[in-house]
Amino acid sequence: MLWYGGDYNPEQWPREVWAEDVELMQRAGVTVATVGVFSWAKLEPADGDFRFEWLDDVIDGLHAAGIGVDLATATASPPPWLTAAHPEVLAVDASGHRWSIGSRAHHNPTSPIFRHYADRLVTKLAERYAHHPALLAWHVGNEFGNEVPRDYGDESADAFRTWLRSRYGTIEQLNAAWGTAFWSQQYASFDEVHPARATPTFPNPSQALDYERFGSDMLLAAYRAEVAILRRANPAIPLTTNFMGPFKPADYWAWAEEVDFVSDDCYPDPLDPEGHVYAALRRDLMRSLAGGKPWVLMEQATSAVNWRPVNGAKRPGQMRALSHQAIARGADGIMYFQWRQAARGAEKFHSAMLPAVGTDSRIWREVVQLGEELAALSDLAGAPVEQAPVAIVFDWESWWACEQGAMPARTDYLATITEWYTGLYELGVLVDFARPDDDLSRYRVVVAAATTVLSDAAAEALDRYVQQGGHLVATYLTGLVDPTARLLPGGPLGPLAATLGIRIEEIAPRAEGDALRERLGLSTDVRGKVTGRVGVWAEVLHAIGATVVARYGPGDLAGHPAVTRHEHGRGLGWYVSAELDRPGREALLRIVLERADVAAASTPPAVELVRRGGLVFAINHGTAPVRLALAGHDVLSGLDVEHVELGPHGVAVVQPSPESSGAQA
Repeated sequence: MLWYGGDYNPEQWPREVWAEDVELMQRAGVTVATVGVFSWAKLEPADGDFRFEWLDDVIDGLHAAGIGVDLATATASPPPWLTAAHPEVLAVDASGHRWSIGSRAHHNPTSPIFRHYADRLVTKLAERYAHHPALLAWHVGNEFGNEVPRDYGDESADAFRTWLRSRYGTIEQLNAAWGTAFWSQQYASFDEVHPARATPTFPNPSQALDYERFGSDMLLAAYRAEVAILRRANPAIPLTTNFMGPFKPADYWAWAEEVDFVSDDCYPDPLDPEGHVYAALRRDLMRSLAGGKPWVLMEQATSAVNWRPVNGAKRPGQMRALSHQAIARGADGIMYFQWRQAARGAEKFHSAMLPAVGTDSRIWREVVQLGEELAALSDLAGAPVEQAPVAIVFDWESWWACEQGAMPARTDYLATITEWYTGLYELGVLVDFARPDDDLSRYRVVVAAATTVLSDAAAEALDRYVQQGGHLVATYLTGLVDPTARLLPGGPLGPLAATLGIRIEEIAPRAEGDALRERLGLSTDVRGKVTGRVGVWAEVLHAIGATVVARYGPGDLAGHPAVTRHEHGRGLGWYVSAELDRPGREALLRIVLERADVAAASTPPAVELVRRGGLVFAINHGTAPVRLALAGHDVLSGLDVEHVELGPHGVAVVQPSPESSGAQA
């Protein structure tokens, strides 16, 4: 089956509401409920006083109604009694401020004291429910690192030193890796090393990068501690924890290896005209993290959320369109936060499957409709998405490194990745994400945008990919440092410069603002087969065997190569030294895709077509109706169609006719 449901928090409501909840869940087509995410204080109201009877009734009631349970470990936020007795478990920020209670997730999840109490609770839950027939999966914690991405207290300092000893072995090796001869930072022992706390000026970049690695590892260690308990209790029950899309503090490539299925919380802004593009990026990232296997959309909103400065409501059909987008891009479940809208607390204005106004509402009718449609698509569960011809390198270490201070220019890594993804999305090209040292041979094109940290293994993998016939597009900010944050020998790109047939002499960022650029005589555009404006990033580039595709326009870089192409082995290595604007990126991508024999689609703006399990999902994220030449059987309407008419936020799921050549505007 496809999962359909959401977070269920009956502890917030009197018992007389619970039976109504179950009856309405059945009407909505709910198949799974996530239970107990923030219920620790209800399960253990005092130290060692465990009270599970209410949870027994909830789970038994769901099971009797044929609804499965995704049971949370309830460790996402400790109860007041724990922090009152042990205030040292409260998290500490980089400036030494200790957080207080009154919100959620105010703890250091790697604190040994916190882990003692959390693991004790998980053990009790596992003993009681690991073999319950309603249990479909364990939901470990909740959004690890969301509220406290890094802790800087004394317990974390001790853990960091242990981590460093394991990584470097000796203090001499650490000093060498961190370059501590700079600014008199040499350490005589690991005991002298502290977390990457607030400093008067720029911190040691190598130390800061290692603290990001350590922080991600420590969050993962907290997850693993609970997993070990649950697996001992019943290894047959799958485990997950909810990811948060491209979330900077956690390297999800490592996390994906530790979950039995990937799940994601995704809340695109309804007021963002390109919110559906960012949502698609997240779907494709989850599918890639899962290695192409199905994943679950664990949380989304039926309409508005509660945390933005302006919390826009989703327009009619928008929730449905985004839900089908997730299914099309590999999800085997559509879940929400939450089932019943809260009446109290910080999330009372967050929309839910059952709104505060009740069932006489647009939201409820759309929830019921989607439940019926997912039931009709149940045979799709487990089916793969079509093979993507293009991959974008997504590297957490590069994200951490390129956004440090003391860089040539301020850079937003995720915005850079999103720009290249958007260009491919608008051309109708399905995208996977990959690590820089992965086997990339199944892709026709690979984009390595701002892959700042370049290991020897990554350089070899990218070179091998090109030699074997691939088309690699590398951009500025790629290959600036090695994994210790040291400049690469020979300058930017290191060994990858030979793959691309170029040499970067100097990094030359542009000033902000056209008037200032003109006054300084700076080149502000590129010209040639690719034309467009240049953003902040530019470089003094020399072609060493590469063909120049575009050059900088008048100004300080006039005539210097901006975009190059180099034949290397059986493939092509493209390099983009300029931060191209949207038209420039699109022009370049069209050239690259054509050379790589990857077809671009001709669908209208805001319309996407994705193929999964022999079905074509046609989704209109725009506000204007569209007509597509897509013939076949529409699974949702049950009708045979010669073409598809999609209203605003309309969806069709079509089994194409054998003679249908695919959709066109």
